[in-house]
Amino acid sequence: MADVQKNNYWDKTDERLVQICRQGDKAALDGIMEKYKPLVIKKARSMFIIGGETEDLIQEGMIGLFKAVQEFNPEREVSFYSFAKLCIDRQIYSAITSAGRKKHSPLNGYISLSESEEIEGREQSSPEEELIDREQAAIIREKLDEILSAFELSVLKLFLEGYSYAQIGSLLGKKEKSVDNALRRVKGKLSDIFNALNQG
Repeated sequence: MADVQKNNYWDKTDERLVQICRQGDKAALDGIMEKYKPLVIKKARSMFIIGGETEDLIQEGMIGLFKAVQEFNPEREVSFYSFAKLCIDRQIYSAITSAGRKKHSPLNGYISLSESEEIEGREQSSPEEELIDREQAAIIREKLDEILSAFELSVLKLFLEGYSYAQIGSLLGKKEKSVDNALRRVKGKLSDIFNALNQG
């Protein structure tokens, strides 16, 4: 009998689940992928790629999570959560930087819209580059606050918190189409900000 079932994976530590996964237990793998999917979604939704889609980033994040399961070393003094978070970050960031953006565009073509989100898997950069990145991110967030309508800001906030279009519409008393249109406008305005920074 398998050591873990889909319905009771919460009873196991992440490290134990990884160990069971390595023994070929598909239910354990499904369990840990399901358990960490909200983290992947949160990471993906906190970033907007110019010309990219959130669903693509979610897929990349799940690939990063799968790699974490395969590569985690329990003998190192790091939790699986920390290692998985790093692998997810790296995979998403890699997808973003390979999306055809110019090498020196602001934030290398991505922006984290969450103050607390950090990309730990980035290549080493100088303190000067990191300072510029942080300053540009602050400028972009400030400009978004200025140019987005109250409705667009509300939609963006709820979207980044993980709510679906239907849930956002229900909470704000709007149709899903209105939510979709608002997010499209947000991406368009963000694109304009990026273009202005590139030209500056």
